[in-house]
Amino acid sequence: MTDPVVSRALEQEPRLIETLKTLVACPSVGADPAMAQGMEDARKLIESQLSDMGFENMQRLTPPDGSGEPALYGERMDAPGKPVILVYAHYDVQPADPLEKWDTPPFEAVERDGRLFGRGISDDKAPMLIALESLAAFIKVEGKLPVNVKLLIEGEEETGSPSLPGILETHCELLAADAVLSADGARWRPDLVALNVGSRGNTGFEVRVQTAAQDLHSGRYGGIVANPLHVLSSLIASLHDENGHIAAEGFYDGVAEPTEAERAEIAAIPFDEKATFGAIGARPSGEAGYNSLERLWMRPTLDVNGMWGGYIGAGSKTVIPNEAFAKLTMRLVPGQDPQKAKEAVINHLRHRLPPEATLEIIGERGQGGAYAVPADHPLLAAAVAALKHTSGETPLKVRIGASLPLTEIVSRILGLDTVMFSFALSDENFHAPNEFFRLSSIPDGLASWVQILREIAKLSPADFAAYRRK
Repeated sequence: MTDPVVSRALEQEPRLIETLKTLVACPSVGADPAMAQGMEDARKLIESQLSDMGFENMQRLTPPDGSGEPALYGERMDAPGKPVILVYAHYDVQPADPLEKWDTPPFEAVERDGRLFGRGISDDKAPMLIALESLAAFIKVEGKLPVNVKLLIEGEEETGSPSLPGILETHCELLAADAVLSADGARWRPDLVALNVGSRGNTGFEVRVQTAAQDLHSGRYGGIVANPLHVLSSLIASLHDENGHIAAEGFYDGVAEPTEAERAEIAAIPFDEKATFGAIGARPSGEAGYNSLERLWMRPTLDVNGMWGGYIGAGSKTVIPNEAFAKLTMRLVPGQDPQKAKEAVINHLRHRLPPEATLEIIGERGQGGAYAVPADHPLLAAAVAALKHTSGETPLKVRIGASLPLTEIVSRILGLDTVMFSFALSDENFHAPNEFFRLSSIPDGLASWVQILREIAKLSPADFAAYRRK
């Protein structure tokens, strides 16, 4: 029998796509102060949509220190006696650089070959609008939602959610719920029905190495003054040993080895390593003693995301730069404390710094720990049932190597668990040029979001009691 709510949602797909194009045209790059208007335009567009849907108590949750980007809030408490679900998404996106590698303008959604291209379209905006359109379909057809919904749409996810802890602490009563359902957190592969049940944590910083007060002529000072690019390169090279193991003392504190059961579970997941790496023009690499999926899901990483200094323009310039810079980030696994892991790396760099150079830590970003949803959580069971209903397959339970700061932060502060229910796919060029979203994922996502709300409506708040920690 046809579900009238699903039918309504599917009928609105053209409108969803047009709204998505408008939202992509808002350059909501939270990390760039020059994009402040794009952030505001995105907020106003989302708030207008929520108002049209009849959400109440709408407000902007401003970071308590007055800095940072506000989160958007709204609620519909339509179902007395039913669970309260905090639905999460975010409206900020990564910078579009390098612009020259985009085939089409990053802030103009372009449809091509069954895909929509644009910055933030897959990593954030399409999954968010799929969730909202599914809620709108219930409201239009049934006049109400089958469960109580509170919306939290963040503005700093792409910079590590630095203001989110303060927002949650300040508004903990307003945000009280039974569990969190996230529209963020991509599916793993287009050929598998899967649910993400865990994510890695994240932390990072920038480093500045200086060896002189100004740039110097290489003929007058070459060989007698240290070159900061050489110093920084040596420091970076010392961070890993020949086996790909991170060399910073204390970095692995709290990290548990994968159990035999976990390794067997990972080994049972279909994974074509040759095809996976061939598709991106790369070869397997990483910490010795682990296969690719174990490295991706069960092991921490330390990466250099950018490194620069000196003259990089056309032609030659015989100069010794006086300073060099690098951006470093870490992906963390359960058991690691983000602050301690970061301090271990900083201490490693300071310990190996030669006396002719100085090192400064700058640009520290927000951070969050790793997270895994309890295997028997009722919201996870609802998600499994929803995907089985819409796809005919029991979803595999997988992890993601990326980070969703919300999951650990909301667990720590609100005492709630999070299930990731996104319909983006991990191969859609997140954070890279030519990011895209498959149009075929829209009907899948709409039907599944309708169904998961129906599955949650079968539960009572008492079913979540054992999992609420505050």
